[in-house]
Amino acid sequence: MKDRVVLMTGGAGGIGQAVAHRFLDEGAKVVFVDVSADSLARVEEGLSDTKDRILTIEADVTNEDDVKQYVKQTVETFGKIDVFFNNAGINGPFQNITELELKTFNQIMDINVSGVFLGLKHVLAHMFEQGHGTIINTASNAAYIGSAGMAGYIASKHAVAGLTKTAALEAAPHGIRVNAVAPAAIDTQMLKDIQNNINPGKPEESSEALKAGIPFGRFGSPKEVAEVVWFLASDAASFVTGSMYNVDGGMQAD
Repeated sequence: MKDRVVLMTGGAGGIGQAVAHRFLDEGAKVVFVDVSADSLARVEEGLSDTKDRILTIEADVTNEDDVKQYVKQTVETFGKIDVFFNNAGINGPFQNITELELKTFNQIMDINVSGVFLGLKHVLAHMFEQGHGTIINTASNAAYIGSAGMAGYIASKHAVAGLTKTAALEAAPHGIRVNAVAPAAIDTQMLKDIQNNINPGKPEESSEALKAGIPFGRFGSPKEVAEVVWFLASDAASFVTGSMYNVDGGMQAD
């Protein structure tokens, strides 16, 4: 991965940070895109020893002009995009369909689906022109299942699965690979938010209930997701495209 350029959205989150460290440790250059300027500032502060190999860009993944700009700024700074980790997303509130407001549903779909679509649209255009590249979308075990109270998130991740497969077919003639990583129950702030939504004020009870549904009996770590993203981005996965890689402790096998 030395000197390869890795562009990632949702770069300031738990999985984004773990993925960034994995690539930086291998000598890559990493571009962090996030909507939060404060979070990006903390990223820069924490990676001061690699400041010549990082770039932070504040952007809204649902705004097409912002997406065009983060692609343009990456190419102007580092000359290319070798890997795109299309990772930004939110979970939304825990509400039944009859309670969920349309504006909330639309917000989830906007970030989790339109944000992924726009990233694919503009990064693929650049990769087609440069003649190489690989993309990893962040899906979820929610791409396979239903879950009461999470209609927006479930629908959005099913859509990410469809976008991944479609983009892989469109990109294949150009030699570009598109895959997705599908994490579940990863120990991040998003998981904590889900636990609190399910059982407000009783995180330990929620935690034990969730672990009971995982064959490994524990939560995954962001680092474990990062290892799969690294594999999918690497030359070791040179014949892998259109795939969804589960990182879920066996939940889809149960």
